Amino acid sequence: MSRYVIDAYAWIEYLIGSEMGIKVNEILEQENVEVYTCAVTVAEVISKVAREKQDVEKAYDLLLSNSQIVNADEELSKKTGVLHAEMRQTEKDFGLADAYVLATARKLKSKVLTGDPHFKDLKEAVMIK
Repeated sequence: MSRYVIDAYAWIEYLIGSEMGIKVNEILEQENVEVYTCAVTVAEVISKVAREKQDVEKAYDLLLSNSQIVNADEELSKKTGVLHAEMRQTEKDFGLADAYVLATARKLKSKVLTGDPHFKDLKEAVMIK
């Protein structure tokens, strides 16, 4: 069984149907794969879709139908805050949303499916580009 937490970068590529998005789709179609999305990532993706004046409901439905949403509860938020502080020591622009994704992946013992260069040197990362 493979587990992935998909970040906003990968979801956006999936939604626009790019070459990287095709890689995301290939993982979604695999047998024995569990796919998760952090609730914070849902907000990131919906914000991007709304700013691009695209169909927010369609994007939202695609996220919910293709992954399990992981809520940002107080325990995950605490771990995320500590992780964010640690990551900012070496990656000055490592975002809080990225920290939520990484903390979620570590909690679920899964990989992060992404194209975001902030993740490129992390053992949890599976890069789509």
